[in-house]
Parts: sequence; structure tokens; C-alpha cells
Amino acid sequence: MSTIDLDRAVETFAASTDLTVGLEEEFSILDPHTLDLAPRFEELRDAAALVDPLLHEHITGELISSEIEIISGAGDDLGDALRRQRERRRALFALAGSRGAELGATGTHPWADYREQPVIDTEHYRRVEEGLKYVAWRNNTFSLHVHVGVRDIDRAVRVCDRLRPLLPLLLAVSANSPFLDGRLAGLHSARTQTFTRSFPRCGVPHAFGGWPAFRRYLELLISTNSIIEFTQVWWSVRPHLSYGTVEVRICDVQASATESEALAGLIVACVAQTLLELDGGDLSEPLHGYLIEENMWRAIRHGLDGRMIDFATGEEYPSAEIVERLLAWSAPARAAYRLDLEPACGEPNGAQRQRAMIDAGLSMREAFESCVRETRATYSEEVRA
Repeated sequence: MSTIDLDRAVETFAASTDLTVGLEEEFSILDPHTLDLAPRFEELRDAAALVDPLLHEHITGELISSEIEIISGAGDDLGDALRRQRERRRALFALAGSRGAELGATGTHPWADYREQPVIDTEHYRRVEEGLKYVAWRNNTFSLHVHVGVRDIDRAVRVCDRLRPLLPLLLAVSANSPFLDGRLAGLHSARTQTFTRSFPRCGVPHAFGGWPAFRRYLELLISTNSIIEFTQVWWSVRPHLSYGTVEVRICDVQASATESEALAGLIVACVAQTLLELDGGDLSEPLHGYLIEENMWRAIRHGLDGRMIDFATGEEYPSAEIVERLLAWSAPARAAYRLDLEPACGEPNGAQRQRAMIDAGLSMREAFESCVRETRATYSEEVRA
């Protein structure tokens, strides 16, 4: 029986506030000696309930027991969300350390065997496993999700439509998963190939034009028993019906807290600029999905080392210019909304750094160890003012 209340979703977005921010970061749980995946989510969750109830409220499980997600909750703005998330991270890393666990932040684990990872025992994930089988089992991936408040559900759907061409750009910037199944995968974001290319209702969504068409789509899925929860719509950008937000879900988790915060700020700026243009009456047609897919593959395969297509000019440009271009485009919104971003993310990103270590003669394990050290040092630091 469906749990989706579409009328309630309309009310939720009507009460939403523009540019509130929520952050979700997924970490792998590791054995501190071998750096293998360690299925200890339930243990860490239960320990948090005993020693830190606030942390416990902000821990969630994902598909596998060797994954843990920390969420900021709804921040009034980007700065508030970052302050909340820094405090949550510090508490999570302290808890993990006290229990003899390590946490990792790469989009995939370099050598883990997906066949050995137990699925957590919740009704939702039992349903995911039963519905998807191999597709679910194969999805041992870790990502960063950013929620941005948008008032009015029709407006939120149109924001999602216009963010679609930006998804490959944000993915290229965030690429942080060059390893999979014990080898260099030849991809900068193996996570995206594993998850986004396999799950149903995932990746770059269609342009719906507004809430009426999106509602008809959801009603069809519900009436045909395709979904019973809204979260079974896994698009890489979607209006989140429970929170009244636009959720951007395309990015790999980031190896360092600085990168994660800079990327979150860039995403918020992109949503803000989209709102500014929509509210200003820009009625330009959404880009066709088959064009966006060309850049999506380039992002997966080459990340910031490749070239993107500028569909306005029909020419290529270096992916290394993406951040500069997005900052220039979003400058009006950043000024209008007084968005104070973290230091800009850019080269080299996580995938580039790991690949450079391999080129320098390090082993895959040594490269991963370096990432884990960076994650521990940056995500567990004391809360900044």
C-alpha cells in the first residue's frame, strides 16, 4: 500500500522557505587495521543512542551495514547547515574512534566484495533488496546529498528541470571513486556507473515542466505498483516531497571536509541562480536529455581531466573550467542572496589525487590509506566558529 500523500506534499512545499539547506554525507565504516568494510552500522547507531542522543537523531542507515550517514537537519541557510554538520561530524568521528572503527569518504570502496556486504534490517531496505536484487546488492556506494528549500511545489519541479544540465558538471567536480573491485576502473566516478546507471528511475530525470505533469507521473507509478514510497524515485535531482526541498544527489562523497563544504556551497549557489532566473521570467526551454547524457558520460569517464560540451555554442571546453564557469554564472544570485561560500572547490579533486598517487608508484591500498587519513583529519576537526 502506498505511503505517498501527494496533497500533503503540496502543503509541505507551500510552507517551505527558499534556500534553507540540509546536508547528508555517507561514510564507509572500516576496520582500522585492514581498512576493509566493517558491517557495524547498528553497533554505532545503538552506541550513539546511549552516549549522545543528539548524534543518534542525526545518524541514518543506508543500504549496507558498513555504511553510515550523518545529516545536518534543516539549516536556516548554508552557514547554519555547515555549522550543524561540523558538530555532527565531530561527534560521529569521535564515536567511531571510541569504538575502534575508522570512517572513509570515497565514492566506492576500492576492493570490497559486494557479495559479502549485509543489507541493514529495516522495512525500507528489505523492500529495496526484494525489489531490485542484484542491482541493490551491487550498490556499495557513498555520496553527498544537498537539500535546498524551495517554496511552492510547481516552482520546485521547474527548478529541477533547469538543474538537469548542471548534473554532469557537478559530478565532474565531485568525482572521487576511481577504484572498484580491486582495480583502477578507468573511470573517475565508478560510483555513478554502479548506482546511477543501474537503479530504476535514476540519473538525469526528464523535464516535467511543472507539478501537474510530475504528479501524473507519480500517480502512474503508484497506481501500477511501481513504487509505494517516494524515495523509490532515485533521480539525481528531485523535489523531496517530505522536506519541501530540491535535493541534488549526483555527487560522490568528498574525501575532505573542505571539499564537501565547498561543493555544497556551489550547489546552493546553482539552485539560487536558477530561482533568480525563474522568478525573473526566464522561460528558456529545458535541454534535451540525450544531450545532457553526452556530458554525463564525460564526467563519469574523465571527471575534471576531460572536456565538456557547451551546448549553447556547440563547442568543447576543459572540464577544469567548470567551477569558474559556475561561479561566474551564479554571481548575481550569490550577490542577491548574500551567499558566503566556502573556498571554491576545484582541481585536483579526489579522483585526480588518487590517480596521481597510482601514477607516482603507490599501491591502491596506499592511495586509499592516504584518503582515509585526510578524511579523519578534516571531518573530525573541532567545530569552527
